[in-house]
Amino acid sequence: MFSDIARKWSRQLLRPIARFFWRLGVTPNALTIGGFLLVAGVSVVLARGYFRIGGILLLLTVWLDAVDGALARETGQVTRLGSFLDSTLDRYAEGLLYFGLLVYYTQHRAEYMIYLIYLTILGSLLVSYTRAKAESIGVQVTEGLLTRFERLVILILGLIFLHIEAALWILAPLTHITAIQRILIVWKRAT
Repeated sequence: MFSDIARKWSRQLLRPIARFFWRLGVTPNALTIGGFLLVAGVSVVLARGYFRIGGILLLLTVWLDAVDGALARETGQVTRLGSFLDSTLDRYAEGLLYFGLLVYYTQHRAEYMIYLIYLTILGSLLVSYTRAKAESIGVQVTEGLLTRFERLVILILGLIFLHIEAALWILAPLTHITAIQRILIVWKRAT
């Protein structure tokens, strides 16, 4: 949805950053791994309850996730391994962010937040899985209400403005709606 607009807009912005990393000798896979490690650090910040700081740090680290792909395209280093590594670590990173929140809310015995976080994690995984499985059977499906980009924007805004509960109330149902949208799209295209 908004991710297509952001992708088109950001390509020009990311090129000089990608070239900078290329001149430093950084590979796309190194950026992917580095970005994942930074997000893992953000999850620790969230587990400690520093939500606004975590949101700001997450805002800064998500750019690395976009730069790794730009670097691969700019330098002709697009590989199947890089694509696999990027997608896999993206799932791990998203899971770690919610795990950080889960740790915090478990320590503070906020049971309903734990349920919301669980539903959000499940929905996010299903959004990604439906796309991956569709592609494995030869059906392209990128449509849907909330891609990873929109999910991150909602989470970052919730963290920075200290409205995590509101963000989760948006994310939990809409991730499942997106997964169902994709299931229905594949149902139409695969039959």
